[in-house]
Amino acid sequence: MDIMNIEKIVGQALQDGYLTPTMEAEVGRICDYASELSIEEYMSLDRLMGALLTGEVVAIPRKQFINVMEELVVTEATARVAEIEATSETTLDLGDIAAYALNRLPPLYATTEEGATYQRQKAKDELSDLINKHVGEAISCHLERPEFFPERQALGKNTGNEVLLQVSSLLQAYAPNFEQKSQ
Repeated sequence: MDIMNIEKIVGQALQDGYLTPTMEAEVGRICDYASELSIEEYMSLDRLMGALLTGEVVAIPRKQFINVMEELVVTEATARVAEIEATSETTLDLGDIAAYALNRLPPLYATTEEGATYQRQKAKDELSDLINKHVGEAISCHLERPEFFPERQALGKNTGNEVLLQVSSLLQAYAPNFEQKSQ
């Protein structure tokens, strides 16, 4: 895919009838890093907002499935991190620890509650020692590493309406008196 700009992304979304999570993220990235948007970009964002509100364009949800391993690792890591932080002056990054462990564990995807229950039980029966091992390794690695890249930005969470809210905020903030004239 060539370099996308807001107008191309909106045009693609209007043509396809949907806005993918990748397209949404790229619009957000452009808006976050642009010092100023052009009138054309504002018009495109306004068109996207209208299309999202009318249903002409549908924002595809990020997940229609879950990785049960994520919740198991985060639960284990949270307990271990809380224990360490309660008994020392150390502050640990739960996200870094969970990501380290998850990169070393098999995924356990599910699309239904029944599937998730099955995966949780499977992990409890077959993988709990491996989960504990990798969370422990992640914590050890995190404690031993030097402080680098303090300017890192954590990934944000998305609940599905962010692009709509972001577009709306941008339009209100930067183009409060702009209205497209009908011809």
